[in-house]
Amino acid sequence: MTVTVPDRLPPAERVSRWANDHRKWLFSSPAIIFTVLLIAFPIGWTIYLSFTDSFGSVRAPFDFVGFDNYVTALTDTARFWPAVLRTVIFTVAALAFELAAGMSIALLLWRPFKAQAIVRVIVLLPFVATPVAIAMMWRLIFDPNIGFANQVLGWIGIPPQAWFSSPATTLPTLIFVDVWEFTPMIAIVLLAGLTSLSDEPDEAARIDGANAWQRFWFVTLPLLRPVVLVAIMLRAIDALKTFDLLYAVKGQGGGSFHEAETLNIYAYTLSFQYNSFGLASAVLILFFLMVLISMWLLTLRRKEKP
Repeated sequence: MTVTVPDRLPPAERVSRWANDHRKWLFSSPAIIFTVLLIAFPIGWTIYLSFTDSFGSVRAPFDFVGFDNYVTALTDTARFWPAVLRTVIFTVAALAFELAAGMSIALLLWRPFKAQAIVRVIVLLPFVATPVAIAMMWRLIFDPNIGFANQVLGWIGIPPQAWFSSPATTLPTLIFVDVWEFTPMIAIVLLAGLTSLSDEPDEAARIDGANAWQRFWFVTLPLLRPVVLVAIMLRAIDALKTFDLLYAVKGQGGGSFHEAETLNIYAYTLSFQYNSFGLASAVLILFFLMVLISMWLLTLRRKEKP
């Protein structure tokens, strides 16, 4: 027996049926609208400003100048390319140390032991505080006159260091602070991956006579590789866009000699110190493209792995 549906339904019934047929779009539309308003629109406006000579105020009249801002940025060997180099050095160095330290901590916390919960809480403490608070704390510790770091060096006969005051030591010290703060993040991600691994491959390698290093390098690490790549991707994105730590320590321009001026600091200085919004927008778009390309390469690397 077939059931016939009347051609003319009450308006409320038609609306109800339409909503049921399109429910996936109705439920997801608030998130889509929110994403468009808070992400797509600012990016689109920044792209638009990057093709103009906007200066002084975003409300001031400006003209369309094409790719002039991009040419100016890409040919700037005094500020732009040194900022690119510092951004790469900061990201790669911080990520390398954090990955090595995070893996070591994760391996130490992997197997159960007494007071394991307390140790995990202690390891997570640096990650709890905000980057600005961390920066102010380490500024006091590394203060060349009253800082505790130079006092410790004096106890062992090493002369005081400039730390954040010298162009030669500023970036390495900032990398150290970033490693101290964000290593727990890598450790927690890797620890979650380690706890999800099966014990059977490790036990089989142990029975075959493999030592601890061989079991880690040839068994544990290959199994953990997808988690490692995810941790690298997440932390690389975060390290590339580091701003609060650098600004809290060195301020606009990244210091008197721009020794801590990454692309984020450079774009901020162009916007809020020089009021060159067109050029700053071009720098931000170039930086955005660099991040996208880096993430694309990491994604390809992840897909190549079994």
